[in-house]
Amino acid sequence: MTTDRLARSARAIALLLTICAGAAGAAATAPAQDPPPGNVALAKELIALKGSTQMWDTVVPGVIEQVKGVFLQTNPMLSRELNEVAAQLRVEYAPRSAQLMDQTARLYAQAFTEQELKDALAFYKSPLGRKIVAQEPLIFDDSLRRVQQWANQLSEEVMSRMRAEMKKKGHDL
Repeated sequence: MTTDRLARSARAIALLLTICAGAAGAAATAPAQDPPPGNVALAKELIALKGSTQMWDTVVPGVIEQVKGVFLQTNPMLSRELNEVAAQLRVEYAPRSAQLMDQTARLYAQAFTEQELKDALAFYKSPLGRKIVAQEPLIFDDSLRRVQQWANQLSEEVMSRMRAEMKKKGHDL
């Protein structure tokens, strides 16, 4: 797995955990309502059209690799067997990512009316909507790189400033 793919996987898992945490918070504060099945179907179409399902492609394999890593730490001699079991589980659990689609679609269906979902679908099917779908991942990746660069520069500036202020107080850091 390449570094870029690992970074995307990590971002997808972080986003998914954020979504799940938000959903759990919303579920705790709002009464559980079953959205109309038609709205759920519209929401699934919208999610697929936006290309959001790709973020789930790495969740099941990522969880399996994490668990495998835990077992490898306790017994590195089981590497071959754990790799075999992990490969088997990736196939077995792959369909489970559909549960993520169902949960997310329900969130959309609860948050938006049928007309809003239809309007969103119409937008994402338009030339501008398709362009946004195509460009958004590139913009997101570039913005993350820029945020990291900015944060690194700020960190250096803060470190220099903190050293200078501490030097005024008689401490040489």
